[in-house]
Amino acid sequence: MTDRKSLQTSLIHSDYAPPDGFAAFPVPVHHASTVLFKDVAALRSRDWRDKTAYTYGLHGTPTSFTLEARLAQIEGGKHCLLAPSGLAAIAMVDFALLKTGDDVLIPDNVYNPNRELGQWLSQDFGITTRFYDPMVGAGIAELIQPNTRLIWTEAPGSVSMEVPDIPAICKVVRERRAAGQDIHVALDNTWSAGIAFQAFDHGVDIVMQALTKYQSGGSDVLMGAVITRDKELIHRLEMAHMRIGFGISMDDAYLVLRSLPTMKLRFDAHDKSARMVAAWLKERPEISQVLHPAFGDCPGHEIWRRDFTGAGGLFSVVFDERYSEPQTDRFVDSLKLFKIGFSWGGSNSLCIPYRIQAMRQKWQSRGQLVRFNIGLEDPADLIEDIEQALSTLGSPA
Repeated sequence: MTDRKSLQTSLIHSDYAPPDGFAAFPVPVHHASTVLFKDVAALRSRDWRDKTAYTYGLHGTPTSFTLEARLAQIEGGKHCLLAPSGLAAIAMVDFALLKTGDDVLIPDNVYNPNRELGQWLSQDFGITTRFYDPMVGAGIAELIQPNTRLIWTEAPGSVSMEVPDIPAICKVVRERRAAGQDIHVALDNTWSAGIAFQAFDHGVDIVMQALTKYQSGGSDVLMGAVITRDKELIHRLEMAHMRIGFGISMDDAYLVLRSLPTMKLRFDAHDKSARMVAAWLKERPEISQVLHPAFGDCPGHEIWRRDFTGAGGLFSVVFDERYSEPQTDRFVDSLKLFKIGFSWGGSNSLCIPYRIQAMRQKWQSRGQLVRFNIGLEDPADLIEDIEQALSTLGSPA
């Protein structure tokens, strides 16, 4: 072959190599589907599960490996896998640990897509899905069957905000595992972002995170993560990750990496503002209950005080039952600074009404539930906005 290549070939095979010695704070973005090997021996010796080397873009590049390592460190874990969304991360755990004939326990206050996934597993995959009282604590022992393989937990529940006794549940599971049962506890730790609750120190086996929230911070990235300390569990999770074909964009990984250095500062700011807004709402006659774990109205408040070090920006309120759904919907529509939307708004505040009675198997309150996500606006401005919206409610029925 001559040294002179055609234009088309030159467009693909460039002779240019950038000089060594460049360094900067941001993590480089490495895009790849195909990963190149120096020779056949290197190709044949490579194991896709070995993260000291690279095999294919779906299994990671230096960019995603860096993000996984940093997320594991924040959670106090050792191994991390990334998924295209929080729900994808939940699915990865389910498909890694469950098979036909198995049983999974899910709290009744779970993130609703997790509920939908559990029902799908039950309907089409022969996996028994049962929903339990999130405040059951050590009483979970009475619900565990010989074929129970996985117990999902969420601290707190993403809408009704109960804080479960995670250590009590984990103690029961450890005892069953010591007796030979293949059973584990998974926690959706999105609410605390791994900052306010160190799940592994409280006995959890697997942590799932929706990185869409605090880690990305900009309401512009969909991503999830699964983290563990256990080598056997990470092998099972890796096999599910590979077989399902989960991958993430390296540009998205970069966006999360860029936001991580400010995550705790933002989390603390959300926490401070949310407590101010929640305290103001607690004094309003229109509100019968403030469901914020830092407040005594919230089930599990004492557990939160014992096990958590912070709260973040998400909480719910229950309106006096004399206010109808059309009235509380009008309240939400009247807000100016709060936008209406699912998930969390990053720097922006959100407000959304939930038909909680339709979501929960057991829900006693007849009042309308509204969830707030407090962003990074001045809390005084947010309170003023809520006050003017409350004025639109009209008289209770």
